[in-house]
Amino acid sequence: MLRVALLLCLFALPAWAERITVPARPGALAAALAQATGGDTLILSPGRHAGPVSITLPLTLTGEEGAVVDAAGQGSVITVDAPDVILRGLTVVNSGRSAETLDSGIKLTKKARNARVLDNDLRDNLVGVDIHGARDALVKGNRIEGLRLRRMNDRGNGVYVWNAPGATVENNEIRYGRDGIFSNTSKRNTYRGNLFRDLRFAVHYMYTNDSVIADNVSIGNHLGFALMYSDRIVVSGNLSVNDRDHGVMLNYTNKSDIFGNFVTGGTEKCTFVYNSHRNLLAENIFQGCEIGVHFTAGSERNTITGNAFLGNRTQVKYVGTRDVEWSFEGRGNYWSDHAAFDLDGDARADSPYRPNDLMDHILWSQPAAKLLMGAPAVQLVRWSQAQFPAARTGGVVDSHPLTGAPLRAVPDQIETLAQTPPLWTKGERDDDPDLE
Repeated sequence: MLRVALLLCLFALPAWAERITVPARPGALAAALAQATGGDTLILSPGRHAGPVSITLPLTLTGEEGAVVDAAGQGSVITVDAPDVILRGLTVVNSGRSAETLDSGIKLTKKARNARVLDNDLRDNLVGVDIHGARDALVKGNRIEGLRLRRMNDRGNGVYVWNAPGATVENNEIRYGRDGIFSNTSKRNTYRGNLFRDLRFAVHYMYTNDSVIADNVSIGNHLGFALMYSDRIVVSGNLSVNDRDHGVMLNYTNKSDIFGNFVTGGTEKCTFVYNSHRNLLAENIFQGCEIGVHFTAGSERNTITGNAFLGNRTQVKYVGTRDVEWSFEGRGNYWSDHAAFDLDGDARADSPYRPNDLMDHILWSQPAAKLLMGAPAVQLVRWSQAQFPAARTGGVVDSHPLTGAPLRAVPDQIETLAQTPPLWTKGERDDDPDLE
């Protein structure tokens, strides 16, 4: 009897749900939400639908082409305060601009577990999507265009994730605003396949553990992937093109795997590693930067192997008093400026590689010494250090450098997008008077 009763309930559920068309009239959307029951589908007709609105029941809100939800600058446009809500195919615009209340295009509260935000167009909102405590949320396939206020710090983030375990943000296009994804105090999150352009940081990680950043593309941002105060992250297959400061930054990041990423396009530092420990950096390509890797602040017990350092003006910047080995189990990295032989044909160079010498250390600690770069005394010091190992100071040593580089090309579609000069190359500043 219990089984029969359960089956009857299961077949009865669809009969309760309705498909309701909501006309584009003042107050119609709020009224429809107030009268809806769990499981209903509300379909917005083309035209303007007034926000802000709140969803307090599990339902689906979708729109026909041309349906716009507009909050006219007041609060969050759509607030989801119930589990199992689906928002699909909507244009969501004009949130308020209060940073204190995190006014957003779509706000997912703690009650919005298993929310689905799919294929929406979000514009002119302070924050695009705020996943604020909502567990297991999915934000996928959205187009998010943030504000362009004078001060970048006054702009909101494309997607803000706070204390939202299990949240997934994937296949979104995010442009302008402050950070593409700002992840703070969370865990078990996945950020995958997103495209970020003209932002401060593409992905900004703070106190977010046991998570994945994979197959994202950062073009023309101030910084690509900033990993800060976080542990046990997997960062793989990401692409940084024409980012200004760093492609990948590790700051107090530990026990994480950084592999298969590609940084190119004239970034100041392909990678910056600061006070980060027990990480794996493997199979990455760092190409055409002012500095390939800046390694500093006592970062220890990191494994660095199988990477390619191609055409960086300075391959490694590291100042230390002891040797740091950058190979693992007989496999080092490829260095485009290392002229070496491989007489035994094992794909390993026959001589170790040291990217920095004593003069590099002097120049970094005493910048005024650059005036002596062409002096015979400087060349004599470098020659002496090369000939007499006892004259060498501590630094990075690759005892088993590779003779071949892992190769990866920028996809044609991304190459086309990267040909548009990023805003930072045009001299745009936070106080640019041409911005609103």
